[in-house]
Amino acid sequence: MQISVLGAGGWGTTLSIILNSNGHNVTLWEFKENYCKVLNETRVNSIYLPGIKIPDEITITHSLTDASTEKDIIVIAIPTQFIRSVLDQIKSIDFSRTLFVSVAKGIEKETLYTVSQIIQQEIPSLSGSQIAVISGPSHAEEVSRKIPTAVVAASSDINSAKRVQEIFSADYFRIYSSDDIIGAELGGAIKNIIAIGAGIIDGAKLGDNTKAAIMTRGVAEISRFGAYFGAKPETFAGLSGMGDMIVTCMSSHSRNRFVGVELGKGRKLKNILAGMEMIAEGVETCRSVYTLSKKIGIETPICEAVYKILFEDKDPIEATFELMTRDKKQESL
Repeated sequence: MQISVLGAGGWGTTLSIILNSNGHNVTLWEFKENYCKVLNETRVNSIYLPGIKIPDEITITHSLTDASTEKDIIVIAIPTQFIRSVLDQIKSIDFSRTLFVSVAKGIEKETLYTVSQIIQQEIPSLSGSQIAVISGPSHAEEVSRKIPTAVVAASSDINSAKRVQEIFSADYFRIYSSDDIIGAELGGAIKNIIAIGAGIIDGAKLGDNTKAAIMTRGVAEISRFGAYFGAKPETFAGLSGMGDMIVTCMSSHSRNRFVGVELGKGRKLKNILAGMEMIAEGVETCRSVYTLSKKIGIETPICEAVYKILFEDKDPIEATFELMTRDKKQESL
């Protein structure tokens, strides 16, 4: 198959390598022209995936038109807040035979849309069966080194999800299929906010009990939020829910947890972000979820606490103890 991966970050590069090893003709699009030249010269993504060779068979290009024309599959591996502007440049291309697969995990801050909704709005000719997502616990640093990993492919059309399952699977990269695309997207996006909260707990040295509480009740928040939009409860107990949350809250590879750790140590958000090469999707997603939860009337106390720490300079320890002293409740979703 002719497959393009838009976005040469760590995850986009890793997926390109998997697809190439599965026998497909792969094009990898890099936004920055100078870095595209570096990638072609060195065949190593030294910024986002150091130490991993990019096979010579993979075409690396700066031309978005070349990367998007006459493709069977286009993988969206771009940070969520930039996806619309990229799609706007290619929406006149004929995508009648193309399946779009999003691997981004976020919610657009202006529209409060998930990535599949952004794709559908920007390219309205696409049917639901032409849009899928891959989500789950999958740090590129580990997948690229063939460490066993399991994720979920989701689409409103289960046959499209199964198609992604067949095309992307490898002996170290196991893919399950699902028809709950909104659940997979919300689980993958909102867990980044909870991971910031878990990182804050680590940075402030509040302990494992506190972190476990944040993670567990975080799943409850995601489930409530997802239920409003028609997601299936079991999705949030699976790979794109609890699975992704565990790895993002616990792993040293997690950019969102890193942001939280530094906040917990007392650093300011703008200084943390200024020193990062990669984007922590949870920061802007937190703004989106806070706004949306207020709009629809869904209770998300952990996301709200993280929002206040990120954007209102709330003291992390004070915010944590405010969570602990909320009105007493019966445990439920």
